[in-house]
This record gives sequence, C-alpha cells and structure tokens, in this order.
Amino acid sequence: MTKKIFKSIMLVCAVVATVGLAFVLGILYRYFGNQITTELAKEAAYLSQGVEEQGVSFLEKLKEQDSRITYIDSDGTVLFDNKADVSSMDNHSDRAEFKKAQEYGAGSTVRTSHTLAEKTIYYALRLPDRTVLRVSNTQYSVIALVGEMILPFCWLLFFILILSGIFASRLSKSIVEPVNQLDLEHPEDNQIYEELSPLLGRIHKQNLEIQNQLDMAKQQQDEFTIITENMQEGLVLIDRYTMILSANSSAWKLFQAEETRLGQCVYCLDRSEDFRKSVERVLSGVHNERILKLNGNDIQLIANPVIRKEKVEGAVLLMVNVTEKMERENLRREFSANVSHELKTPLTSISGFSEILQHGCVNPEDTVKFAGMIYKEAQRLIQLIEDVIQLSRLDEEEVSHKWEEVEASELCKSVIDMLSEKARDMKVHMYIRGAEVKLCTVKPLLEEILYNLCDNGIKYNKNNGSVGIYLEDMDNEVQITVADTGIGISPEDQNRVFERFYRADKSHSKEIEGTGLGLSIVKHAVTYLQGTVTLRSEEGSGTEIILKLPKKHKEI
Repeated sequence: MTKKIFKSIMLVCAVVATVGLAFVLGILYRYFGNQITTELAKEAAYLSQGVEEQGVSFLEKLKEQDSRITYIDSDGTVLFDNKADVSSMDNHSDRAEFKKAQEYGAGSTVRTSHTLAEKTIYYALRLPDRTVLRVSNTQYSVIALVGEMILPFCWLLFFILILSGIFASRLSKSIVEPVNQLDLEHPEDNQIYEELSPLLGRIHKQNLEIQNQLDMAKQQQDEFTIITENMQEGLVLIDRYTMILSANSSAWKLFQAEETRLGQCVYCLDRSEDFRKSVERVLSGVHNERILKLNGNDIQLIANPVIRKEKVEGAVLLMVNVTEKMERENLRREFSANVSHELKTPLTSISGFSEILQHGCVNPEDTVKFAGMIYKEAQRLIQLIEDVIQLSRLDEEEVSHKWEEVEASELCKSVIDMLSEKARDMKVHMYIRGAEVKLCTVKPLLEEILYNLCDNGIKYNKNNGSVGIYLEDMDNEVQITVADTGIGISPEDQNRVFERFYRADKSHSKEIEGTGLGLSIVKHAVTYLQGTVTLRSEEGSGTEIILKLPKKHKEI
C-alpha cells in the first residue's frame, strides 16, 4: 500500500511539474513576445524622428543594429533596408503590417518560419508623408525555445522529482502508518480516517461473527472430545491417504502408542495383514468388521467409510476390546460341553443299572446294591444340577440371601462338624486357629465357600494329613486361610483351578468324587461378597487358599 501511494504521488507530481513548467514556458514565451513588440514600437518611434528630419541618410548613418529596419515608400517600394539589398526586394504594399500602418497609423504582424523554427515580429509606423518605417526582430518558436531550454528544463524537473520523492515517501508512510497500527481485534476502538469507519465497522461485525463461530466450534470440539475421551472403545479418524486425523486416548492405549501419532500413517499403529486389508477395504468404500489379535487381546475392528458427494474422503475406525467376551464365549462353550458330559455320565449309569434291573438280570441279593448305585448317581446328578444353578445365580447376581453379622469362628466350627465324618474316613485332622472376629456377610454363601474349600482339602489330602482354618483380624477386613497338607497343585494348573469343571488331575474319573464346580463357586461367591481369593500351592506340599472379606457390607 505504501508503494502504491508513493507511486501515485510521484505520478501526480511528475504530471503537475511537467504541465506547470510547460504552462510557465508558454506564459514567458507570450510575455517576451509582447515585450519585443513593445520594444520595436519604441524603437520605431525613435527612428521616425530622425527619418523625418534627415531622411534616408539618417538610417544609413546608423551603426549595426540587431533589429531589421526597412523604410518603405507610400506605394510599397522599399527605400532602405539594413539587412538586404533594396534593389532585389519586392514591393511591400501587400504586406499586412504595411496595410495596417497605412490604415491605422501603426500595425504589427508575426510571420513564422517553419524551416528555421523561429518567428519574426514586424512593427510598422506611418510617417507624416505616408511613408512607412518598419522595424522587425526574430523570436525563437516554442519548439526552438524548448530545444534551447531542454537541459535546464530537465535539471529543474529532476530536482522537482527528487524533492517530490522525498516528500512523497514521508507522506505515504505517514498516511499508511495509522493503517498499519490498526487494532483489528478491537476495530471499534480505532480513531483514524473517517473514510475507514465503514470498513472498521464491517470488520468489527465480522470479528463478532467469527468469534461466535469459533466459540461454537470450540464448544462442539470440547463436547466431542469429552465424549470420545470417555469412550472405552478406541476411535480413529483417517483421511483417504491413510493419515490419522484424530484419535481418542482409548485408541492409543489399545495400540500401546506412547505418544499421539496425528498426521502419521495409520499403519504405524498396526502393520498386521488383517488391519491393512480392513483399512484398504474401507477406503474403497466398503464397510467391514473383523477380529484383530492386538497385544494379546481380541479387538473387534469396525470400519466405516466417510463418503462425500459419492467420493470416499476417509474412514472411521472403531475398536472394541472383546477379549473378555471371547473368553466368556469360550468358557460358555466349554461349560456347555462339560455340563453335557457331566450330566451324561450319571444318567448313563442310572439308565444302565435300571435296564439291568428291568430285564431281571440281577440276583435278588444284588438288587439292593444296584439300587444303591442308582441312588448314588442320582445324588451326584442332583448335586451337579444344584451347583450349576448356584453358579448361574451368582453370575446373574440373583442371590436372595440377606446380609447379616456373623461370628467367623462359629461358622468354621459348623463346617468342620459337617465334614467331621468324611475327615475321619479319610484320616484327616481338622482344626481352627485364630481370634474370634465378626463380619457382615451372607452366611449361607460364606458357609458354602468354607465347605467347598475344606471338602477339597480333605479329598485331595494324604493319610494322616490335616486341614486347618486360620482366622485373622486385619482392621477393616477378615482374612480366612484354609490350608491343607495334600497333594498340591502344579504351577501350570494354578491359573485354571477356578474355571468351571477344571480338575487338576486332568481327568473326570470317579476316584475322587466331585462336580468340578467347587472352586468356581468359591470364586464367584467371594466376588459377590466383595472379597478376594488368593491361591498358594506347591506340588506335593499342600495348598493354601486365602480369603479376604470386608467386615462391613458396602452397597454398590
């Protein structure tokens, strides 16, 4: 803007200077022309007195004159000329200045020579005897005068332009400086040229509109960020060139990215073939879903294309951690298979014994024995069904028992009394150690937990072994430890003993009776009671199962 103003001022100055100098030159030219005519008139009046007194001889006596003097008779014959031979001169009766002088007493005229680029001014004065005295002088024409004055004229114009440039530079800067110092953030506060007021008012209005739009966009961005950051699912937005535009923290965690990768290729998060194929398909405009193995987890990838005007502009990648769901599905399938197997075994036995009795293939003295086997398998079947129902209730948290204050040592004594006969048969000693502590719990569930743990301690123990229950008061918790001196559990089995139907002996033989659901019920019941269960075991040296239960029930 400064340069444009500077150029405009310089152009105006140059035009004005040129026109002004030309105008001054014209005025001077006209002034000097009139001045020559006046001087010629004075000179003619002076010469006329001498001619009247002495005639032509007066003129002949004159020294060299700058002016041309011509004395003309009344009929136009040239009597004298100080610049030319009178004998070779034409009659001057037709000359304009001669005619004016004869008619008016005096007259002047100007004749221009285009070849010599000059003009001649003639002044004629009529004498009393009607002769005419003519005096003339030359004056350069405008072109000749300009040619003579071109160098000083150029120097003058150059000087004028230099001064104009200096003042134009300062003036343009002084004009632009207030504009450069405008506070466009607060245009209404600027006190500047009145001509800029409408523009500043419009800028102020646009600033308000832009600020409102920015506030709204920021609010929407904040809302979007709050929503996405509180999602457990990973969300990644990519453009059609596979560059990451946005992602939430859950996505970075799923991909175990230590820092955000915005602006980078999405393949830097996962270079697996399944992930690459999914991205390629979605960027071709095809919705697709698949399960990815990512850092040991099962991740469900849902890829949706973003289409604008029938053209794919990018994609939205939604990632859901379905590891637990997949594990549950696997456990459910395994549970269904195990339940089918466990139900089929006693039912097959019952069906077989019943068929033998039905066909009378049993001696009368063996009938009681077969009936006892049928009863035993039926009881095993009933126990299995009850355990499955109990697990189902714990899974669905449909336990209808009430919470009450229980004295832990009394409950442990009750469990030992129930298992005392079985312990004597297995030659296992049972005992209780520790202080008397009270806790708020669901008594039937805690009783079932202790029963299952002690029952396992007896079944998997050695002859003359022992099962001990240790009670410990730990401020806000009660720790109950059930320890046996049995066969122990191998390290590879310790992580699976709480699974349904899993048995550490790798078989479902009848050597050790049980449904395989005892420890699974223990784990679910302890969770329901808001406690924790920990297992410590060494193969061949016994097992310890540690329960930590809160003294007070916390409503969830």
